[in-house]
Amino acid sequence: MAKATSALKNSIIEKFGTPCSVIDLDIVERNIKRAQKLCDQVGVANRPHIKTHKSPILAKMQILAGAKGITCQKLGEAEVMADAGITDIIVATNLIGAARSGRLASLQRRVPLKVCSDNIVSLRTYSEAAQQANRAMDVLIECDTGQKRAGVETPSEALALAQVIKDDPMLNFAGLLFYPAIDSWRATQFFLDEITAGLASLRLKPGIVSTGGTPNFVNIGKLQGATEHRAGTCIFNDRMMIKAGFATTDECAFSVFTSVVSRGGEARGILDAGSKTLTSDMGGLDGFGLILEHPEASIHKFAEEHGFIDLSKCNKKPAVGEILQVIPNHVCVAVNMVDQLVGIRGDEICEVIPVAARGMLV
Repeated sequence: MAKATSALKNSIIEKFGTPCSVIDLDIVERNIKRAQKLCDQVGVANRPHIKTHKSPILAKMQILAGAKGITCQKLGEAEVMADAGITDIIVATNLIGAARSGRLASLQRRVPLKVCSDNIVSLRTYSEAAQQANRAMDVLIECDTGQKRAGVETPSEALALAQVIKDDPMLNFAGLLFYPAIDSWRATQFFLDEITAGLASLRLKPGIVSTGGTPNFVNIGKLQGATEHRAGTCIFNDRMMIKAGFATTDECAFSVFTSVVSRGGEARGILDAGSKTLTSDMGGLDGFGLILEHPEASIHKFAEEHGFIDLSKCNKKPAVGEILQVIPNHVCVAVNMVDQLVGIRGDEICEVIPVAARGMLV
């Protein structure tokens, strides 16, 4: 994101105050096109992850640009997207709590969901929800090949779950879901090849083989048999994506406009954006955000409503009342802190986009 003009900063503070979460819609559109092109070039469908923007408006922009459907992380996100008329949805996590609450069955009555599992407990809850909805549920088996998060760790575990799905009349085997580490795509290929051979013996075929992650765009097309890719952060980008080499500051669409509210010491500044705005997720980086006007400064500490800036390396230091733009370390969690995003084009405020699926914990 380019540094905003004084006119735009004044418009933001007059209409919204600070801190204010802002997206440059021209950059958003370019980022959407870039992700779609990366998928199209290797013949893999684009299924963007909406956990970054949490907005049906932005999800529909991605679908209009060519996305096959969307990925959600929580059932509540899927409910919001379904309410907006989006129906091709993968929920990429085990939904045990959401299933037991009855909400999964309720949404399955409305929309034929695709859900993920890596254990027998979630499969049982999916079967029960499908029975309650009177509609069989599509299930992908999540496989771990290096991230050490969710996912079965061996092909034999995946095949055992596939057998359970095959034997259950309320479940349909839909495919496999991967989130490989950057350096584990070769291992993922071995894993996929072994599973595919085993599935053939069960007379099953993975209709979907889904890979994920914005940093993994560097590997897109390398997994033979992959059918789609899930990436979220790329619509906005952030400091982590800059560090990963995927984006430049000019490709970061999201920033927080924040005022300098105190200069209590020569090398100290205080922002009105703290952990409740920029979040305390450091993402393995130094400091809590990149200040565009003063990149040599460091947001080194947070209170809930205040950011503490070390200005010791700045030749020119910001004054009290000055408005600064901060690119957060991790944009997904920063978006989830606010109810709305202010959309700009150039110096103009264009629209206000509700973050309709924020705070969806179930």
